[in-house]
Amino acid sequence: MEWQAKWLAPAEDLGDVAPLFAKDFSLAGKVQKAVLYITALGVYEASLNGSRVGEFVLAPAWTAYYKRLQYQAYDVTALLKEENALKVLVGKGWYRSRMPGWQGSAYQAGLQKNPAALLAQLMITYEDGSTQTILSDESWTVSESSVRFSEIYDGEIYDASIEAFSPAPVKIFDGPFHTLIPQQGEEIREQERIAAATVFVTPKGETVVDFGQNLTGYVEISLTAGKGQVVDLSFAEVMDKEGNFYTENYRSAKAQYHYTCCDGPQTYKPKLTFYGFRYIRVNEFPGGVEKMDKACFTAVVVHSDLKRTGYLTSSNPLLNQLFDNIFWGQKGNFVDVPTDCPQRDERLGWTGDAQVFVRTACLNYDCEKFFTKWLSDMTADQGENGRIGHVVPDLLQAERSSAAWGDAAAICPWEVYLAYGNPGILKAQFETMKKWVGYITSTTTTENLWTGGEHFADWLGLDAPSGSYKGSTREDFIASAFYAHSTALVIKAGKVLGEDVSEYEALHGQIVEAFRKAYPTYETQTECILAAHFGLAPDRQAAADQLADMVKAAGVQLKTGFVGTPYILHVLSDYGYTDLAYSLLLREQYPSWLYPVTKGATTIWEHWDGIMENGDFWSADMNSYNHYAYGSVADWVYSTACGITTQEDFPGYERARIAPHPDSRLDWLEAVLDTRHGRISSRWKKEGGLWEYAITTPVPAEIVIDGVNHEVQAGSYIFYSAI
Repeated sequence: MEWQAKWLAPAEDLGDVAPLFAKDFSLAGKVQKAVLYITALGVYEASLNGSRVGEFVLAPAWTAYYKRLQYQAYDVTALLKEENALKVLVGKGWYRSRMPGWQGSAYQAGLQKNPAALLAQLMITYEDGSTQTILSDESWTVSESSVRFSEIYDGEIYDASIEAFSPAPVKIFDGPFHTLIPQQGEEIREQERIAAATVFVTPKGETVVDFGQNLTGYVEISLTAGKGQVVDLSFAEVMDKEGNFYTENYRSAKAQYHYTCCDGPQTYKPKLTFYGFRYIRVNEFPGGVEKMDKACFTAVVVHSDLKRTGYLTSSNPLLNQLFDNIFWGQKGNFVDVPTDCPQRDERLGWTGDAQVFVRTACLNYDCEKFFTKWLSDMTADQGENGRIGHVVPDLLQAERSSAAWGDAAAICPWEVYLAYGNPGILKAQFETMKKWVGYITSTTTTENLWTGGEHFADWLGLDAPSGSYKGSTREDFIASAFYAHSTALVIKAGKVLGEDVSEYEALHGQIVEAFRKAYPTYETQTECILAAHFGLAPDRQAAADQLADMVKAAGVQLKTGFVGTPYILHVLSDYGYTDLAYSLLLREQYPSWLYPVTKGATTIWEHWDGIMENGDFWSADMNSYNHYAYGSVADWVYSTACGITTQEDFPGYERARIAPHPDSRLDWLEAVLDTRHGRISSRWKKEGGLWEYAITTPVPAEIVIDGVNHEVQAGSYIFYSAI
């Protein structure tokens, strides 16, 4: 793209008000095609002759802005008239909001110094071959808008009662051109609309609307009102144990929704922000809160435009709700960046959460484009010494990387490659992967191990000492294990790409040898899990046996956190304890995946006991009810319970292996997966005292039933085995 346009900003500082840039122009003939190229420092909403341009909300989305700023291209041919009015509203968005909310960020402060700036270039081609170009330049005007305030954490204030704004001159702004890139990620779009389920009055006398689902997006209101009347809403994920509206877990995020009405029938939804919520409290409403109708409110679900590819269903209603919660957790946190949560003053692209969930993410939805974009931002923000930030984009700029968080640099590209079979992701990220391993090698205090760092350890491990967020697993143990794992992935990726990886093969052997000498015994569930799953234990079966004994000794409970939980069921089932793995999956008491379901969860929680058995909350300072990480259990359901896996030699399900493992506590279980090569399905159910397996594969496959291998071609098959 050759830019002729100039960056524009308001000549006068408008404060918190979102500026509205405008340009009127006339056509010079019959249009063949017209394309608008546009971006902003913030987020924008463009309209042409009163019609919204495109379906992309919160454009240009969130990237490592110092290195990469996406621009969009929209075909606007159908919106043109003889006389035209192009208008663009620009809000703070991720670029200029106060992020992160709980600490300062020099990275973000540097961005916030910039004004609300716009760059636009409309290129019109006429049927006679002539062209016309409308550029953002001094001929544009800018005015205040009805958006009086808009910010990622603090919501939006909109005044529809103001009838006119005076246009003012723009100024040319020395904005970035060298960082501009064409749209790389998926567009963020409105995806679903959910009607209000119920309205109730709390013990405190507050009127609350329940949408029945924790979600990410915003509320659309439709009503008839008088000029100057107000709709004021607050947002919450849960009610407290007395049944009152609860917002403390939003921390400093104000999540405002304040709308001043014009006169007559009207509809409004926020334009430049989003919220995470299930409930809204109606603080003020025209004519009085008691007169409002729930039909006035519709929740609009917003997330990246991902195609769903995975489906899980079973005979167990609680398990089905868990599956549903996992999908909703992904949708709510895949808003251009894989965030930890969508509601509080955080909403950051935590690398640890992403690597934990990436395999499940790529089963549930087609995430190749989504992760390709995010990993490109990771590369852009990687330190010269190979450091990977705790979050991407790297607002935190921590001096040191954490094991299992920074390892997303190796884990995520490999998992995306396995899911889709495209070596392009490995080629794009290979240098980043190698630099990451190099960072560990150059910063460790012990050769061939990773020691002396600062880590999140087994974050939120249930065996954590009192007062700690970290589990009891030794930090250097975790770090050294992931050092080995990332090195192994560099080797695998290099072999796919035809690279010489002999240096890394030697390093991996040295790490494994050093690890076994340093850690001959295992002290926690997570230590057993990592030693077995990463192939570090000299006797993996013994490590898995010890894990099983620990799980049983704890009362068939997991004690793991972010590091151990994603792998625990895999290790148990890989080494002969599938029955015990099912016991953990189907457990309903705390701690378990199903415990939150028994408490009414509609998404995955940050803490197993976000709501404790007595109804109290885990905490106010770190208690999200839409946190996808523990939803990673779904990949075990797809790959072990239903048995659908791809093979490293045939990535992207070019050839499949289907080895289901039924459990008598379920009557049936089914997984369906849309791959690059077609739909794979695996269903088992009890049938006349036998297990019946119904399997469909679009590719040659190895089907394993009760230990017996069946080499098959594409087709549908029925097998039976004894219960």
